[in-house]
Amino acid sequence: MKWLLVLAIIFAVLASGEDLWRRKISNPIAVGAFLSGLIGHTVLDGLRGAGGALAGSLMGFVVFLVFYLLGGMGGGDVKLMAGFGAMLGGWWPTFMAAIMAALVGGVMAVGYLAVKAVRRWARPASATSDSGLKDSIPYAPAISLGVLLSFLSELN
Repeated sequence: MKWLLVLAIIFAVLASGEDLWRRKISNPIAVGAFLSGLIGHTVLDGLRGAGGALAGSLMGFVVFLVFYLLGGMGGGDVKLMAGFGAMLGGWWPTFMAAIMAALVGGVMAVGYLAVKAVRRWARPASATSDSGLKDSIPYAPAISLGVLLSFLSELN
């Protein structure tokens, strides 16, 4: 199980880095997380492990699909959470990871808005745009932290 945590950290770093840099999460990262989780849990627990990985993946997909349909996040975030759901190996740890990601994301959003407000307040009156900050907030770091917190809470 600890080697799945190591793989989750690797995928978390890759996804977060790409999302911060390009504001995009590529399919190979999400698919790699999904396959690692599915294969890993199948090796560890056979068909029961595969079922848990698929249940986790479905939970991650469905929970984040709602936010995608409401326009709150991109498709890469949905696929990443589905991949991480497979790595977590069950619907409950994936649900808890989604809750933790939402909390971390909320803190990130407040920080983003605070920085944007300070920049707006501090710039000269003649300046008219916030060109330094894009409107979208990269969510992969929040997802990654939520998943890693969920992993750590499951380790004994």
